[in-house]
Amino acid sequence: MGTIVERKKADGSVVYVAQILLKQKGKIVFREGRTFKRRPAANDWIKARETELRKPGGLEAVHKKKAETFKLADLIDRYVNEHEKEMGRTKAQVLRAIKEYDLAAMDTAAIESGHIYEFARTLHQKMKPQTVANYLSHLGAIFAIARPAWGVSLNEQAMKDAMVVCKRMGITSKSRERDRRPTLEELDTLLTHFTNRSKRAPHSAPMVDIILFALFSTRRQEEITRITWDDLDEDGSRIMVRDMKHPGEKIGNDQWCDLVPEALAVAKRQGKKKGGRIFPYGTDAISAAFTRACQLLGINDLRFHDLRHEGISRLAELGWSIPHMAAVSGHRSWISLKRYSHVRTRTDKYEGWQWRPVPEAAE
Repeated sequence: MGTIVERKKADGSVVYVAQILLKQKGKIVFREGRTFKRRPAANDWIKARETELRKPGGLEAVHKKKAETFKLADLIDRYVNEHEKEMGRTKAQVLRAIKEYDLAAMDTAAIESGHIYEFARTLHQKMKPQTVANYLSHLGAIFAIARPAWGVSLNEQAMKDAMVVCKRMGITSKSRERDRRPTLEELDTLLTHFTNRSKRAPHSAPMVDIILFALFSTRRQEEITRITWDDLDEDGSRIMVRDMKHPGEKIGNDQWCDLVPEALAVAKRQGKKKGGRIFPYGTDAISAAFTRACQLLGINDLRFHDLRHEGISRLAELGWSIPHMAAVSGHRSWISLKRYSHVRTRTDKYEGWQWRPVPEAAE
């Protein structure tokens, strides 16, 4: 016998919980419930479900189907394992982290928008809205393919609804553009620090050259550590950037990027080993060294990625056009570079800077 219970949510809206309960010899043999926004929809579901259960073998078929349910964690594993293209490190880390939350232990057929919303609220207690949005975006990829790819009941609309609610409630938001640029004094302090460190530990990563290359090439940290000597076209003053970050594709997104003379000079003075990496060091080691140095030297709120922003800003200050800047930065969409078009300074603040790499032609 089906029943409908009216419930009032925290936001004041009303939902209708349809429930079906079957007993045999005084024992409950079947229980199922679903939530609807409208009472007529709840009534229709109860009628259709009860008709299905009354058919010969109907109850047995339902029990068999229930035995084939999946946990969300199972689908996360399947998604990762069947992903034909290599998955980005950040996405893989996020999906592994999601498996530690209660949502991952739920049956996929039972997950509704409210469960996803509560999951997002839990994340928001310790994460910024931009990070929560990334978590939902990566999880949303599984909701989008579960039914068409695997025939698994996972409500994609529930994810879409939850993302709308989270955005309106301020739990998620777009990433904010950073405008942090290092000053010459800060760069002087950092490079002096790493110069002294290289004297004490000559086998450590050459942070001076890594910082200078990041600054003048505008390359991201992970891209720098992947570049090989075979990727460097000295005559064309360009490099092949492997797996460049892109909103739609990352793995396999290879692109030629121009090198300004200073960046080429830094690359050419590294110990050349054919086929090997120009900067054969780990991203974690580079990031940790940079962060520790900033903390030690009292340089606040400066990240390694800010060197890329500084490098692009310099090109804008030199009067470069957006297409010209894109040839160096690797932006396929010029929309992201429009922020640099408002730069009014038309000088090179690195002119005469003691750390500025000197191209061979100028020596």
